[in-house]
Amino acid sequence: MTEQLNLKEYIKFYIKPWRSKQRNMAIIAPFKGLTYNYYVRNDFSKMVAPPYDVISSEEQESFYQLDPYNVIRLILAKKKTGDSDWDNRYTRSADFFRRWESAGILIRSNEPCLYITSLSYDPGDGLPKRTRWGIIALARIEDPDSGVILPHEKTFSAHKDDRLKLMRACEAQVSQIFGLYEDSQDIVMSECKKALDFQPQIDFDTQDGTSHRMWILRRPDIFKLVTEAMAEKSIFIADGHHRYETARNYRNIMRSRHGRLDPQRSYEFVMTYLSNMNDKGLTILPSHRLIKRAQNFDLTAFLKKAEGWFNIEKLELPDSELPVKSRFLKVRLEQAGKSDTVIAFVHADYKDCYLMTLKKGGSDDMGEDLHPSQKKLDVLVLSRLILQKSLGFQKDDLDNEEIFHYLSSTEKTLDQVFSGDYEMSFLLNPTKIDHVKEIADNSLVMPRKSTFFYPKILSGLVFNKIDPNETIQIP
Repeated sequence: MTEQLNLKEYIKFYIKPWRSKQRNMAIIAPFKGLTYNYYVRNDFSKMVAPPYDVISSEEQESFYQLDPYNVIRLILAKKKTGDSDWDNRYTRSADFFRRWESAGILIRSNEPCLYITSLSYDPGDGLPKRTRWGIIALARIEDPDSGVILPHEKTFSAHKDDRLKLMRACEAQVSQIFGLYEDSQDIVMSECKKALDFQPQIDFDTQDGTSHRMWILRRPDIFKLVTEAMAEKSIFIADGHHRYETARNYRNIMRSRHGRLDPQRSYEFVMTYLSNMNDKGLTILPSHRLIKRAQNFDLTAFLKKAEGWFNIEKLELPDSELPVKSRFLKVRLEQAGKSDTVIAFVHADYKDCYLMTLKKGGSDDMGEDLHPSQKKLDVLVLSRLILQKSLGFQKDDLDNEEIFHYLSSTEKTLDQVFSGDYEMSFLLNPTKIDHVKEIADNSLVMPRKSTFFYPKILSGLVFNKIDPNETIQIP
């Protein structure tokens, strides 16, 4: 047998024998998605937006002004004075959605499709452009203990309540979750690419220079190969944990209303962007922590306490412009963090930076409630040993958005501190993909904002209507 199997051989020799022995499988299916009408519109950059949870109020307004059909009106409609149970941001989103479909602004495919996407982007630091490939499809929603779709981050009720209200009003999924699967030989995507012998229906660049392309694939033979190949894989949720749990909550509501009539009813599935975790275009950015205020902070006392767990090095930043300072700190943090947990600390009142390297055995004091795999995570080392034990924050404080803020950019983080907008910051290296997988494999979760998979998946590429009477056909 050749070293590089094609997808049919892969299914014959590995997946079909495996499926005969297993019960829980990932169920992936094509679907009749809605897209903006690409026959009459080609300015897609004006209609898409990032995920709702990374959009500020200022950005929300700018997307409103960008185009009257921008997806912001669906994913993050404005609140109004006098909102009521029958007229609110969710009902207005639903009204836009239905009117746009009736007017032909949105068009629905008359047959199931897979949506193949590529995005080419600048990863920064002078590195060449990268391209990440993905498939937008439906994934059957799983119960938490199935071991098929695996989360890795903590979720919060308020966010899930918000998304559930939107889903119930629109009877649709207006944004996809971001899932990763393991495919070291890139067999699944390679087969999909072979079928892309036509121009993408959607092709545009965003203001940051990222190039987005999407092919609408109508090939039942490819659907069957992809569905069977994905059956033996677990799906790790990279982004969209709240949207996934919301889809499961919606499914449970629909089951209560209609009964468990058919495991292939449309509400049993969630729209998912799937990417190979071995894709060379996959980038994870750090999630630096900024702190608005820390009561009674004293630098000397803080460093003395932290020395119980860390070797601390005072690092003088270059007397240069902010980009130079940022680059210098980022390189030092990366170099020091190749084999150890290293966290950088900056404070608005001090010009120097401190590199804090975890001592051997330092993680022993993180708590007996943590699994060994969790103690490897820089974000949990920061949370337990620095924020809680050294600075005195309570566990509930860490989820207080009036105190904590998160940024992936080292330069922006330093600017926020040195300008005095935030009192201090702790800068981290990105979480490694192997750690994400290990956490999910052990059915564990990370603190919120542990990973930042970049670039985010845009909202507005495709939507999924949920008709309780509609059945999803599994190839």
